[in-house]
Amino acid sequence: MKGNRIRRMKWIWLMAALLLAGCAPKGQSAEESGGETGSCRQISQEEAMRMMEQDDGHIIVDVRRQEEYDSGHIPGAILIPNESIGSTQPEELPDLQQIILIYCRSGNRSKQAAQKLADIGYANIYEFGGINTWPGETVTEDILAEP
Repeated sequence: MKGNRIRRMKWIWLMAALLLAGCAPKGQSAEESGGETGSCRQISQEEAMRMMEQDDGHIIVDVRRQEEYDSGHIPGAILIPNESIGSTQPEELPDLQQIILIYCRSGNRSKQAAQKLADIGYANIYEFGGINTWPGETVTEDILAEP
């Protein structure tokens, strides 16, 4: 009985380490970084929703392809496809200190994009997985408020 509990705890820790490894910087394990680098952190979608309610100058980045973005995205999100992020700073993200909330369809591309942005030097990246499980609102076009 006690052996099963220990095995289960080891399994949980192993899964947590694997899950957090996507945001660990190169050469550093998720355990060493505590699941968080100085620049990239994985958060829950609920936490992302709470952050979106704040007026803190954050930006929401969708890293899917244009046709995926057009079929539905989080209100206010800008499109920067993962494939377009290289080793230089994207012009849509001029401030390396800005809070960036980043997502894709399922969470794979957003992890890749978050790591690429961290490697460029962005300091406040929050990756929250994919829109396929997003509990909040989505839109097919952004409606700008009139002055």
